[in-house]
Amino acid sequence: MGTRDKRVDAYIASRAPFAQPILRQLRELVHEACPDAVETIKWSHPQFEYKGPFCGMAAFKEHAAFGFWKHDLVVADDGKAREAMGSFGCLRTLDDLPSKKAFGGYVRKAMKLNDEGIKSPRRTGAPKKPIPMHAELKAALGKSRKARATFDAFPPSARREYLEWVAEAKGEDTRARRIAQAVEWMAEGKRRNWKYEKC
Repeated sequence: MGTRDKRVDAYIASRAPFAQPILRQLRELVHEACPDAVETIKWSHPQFEYKGPFCGMAAFKEHAAFGFWKHDLVVADDGKAREAMGSFGCLRTLDDLPSKKAFGGYVRKAMKLNDEGIKSPRRTGAPKKPIPMHAELKAALGKSRKARATFDAFPPSARREYLEWVAEAKGEDTRARRIAQAVEWMAEGKRRNWKYEKC
């Protein structure tokens, strides 16, 4: 039999008013389709387990998200998930959720994968080309020991996020603002997408 976690109740109650009904509905849909789902909190967000990692949900400032652990095997890629982390893109109203029947089908498919011990496929592809550090970012990091130490301690993916953000700036003013913001965040030990790591 599945379990409910009071921390999930507290999480839902603490979210923005638009997100609360979405999170409550997602929770009920999971338990209805998978009565053995066990609730927990991981990575600061509600997660559901069923014979291992299963699915999870989260709410942010302007949207909520729901994702299956084995998304690529459960939900056909329609591009929506690229808008936000999750399997159904940015959820802003109950109308953004799949139908109850469709959602139940996804949950049962995810359960079957866990029942059979099937793992998510490994993503393969050509390694990403290194991004050179912009000279202005390099100079700015040279003026802040904390920011430079943080950048150097980051894993390659976290460094790449900052380098891409600065490199993608189209104008000099935009690049200067991004560099100033990047140095400020790194001096505080923050990654580029730190806002999405905790709610």
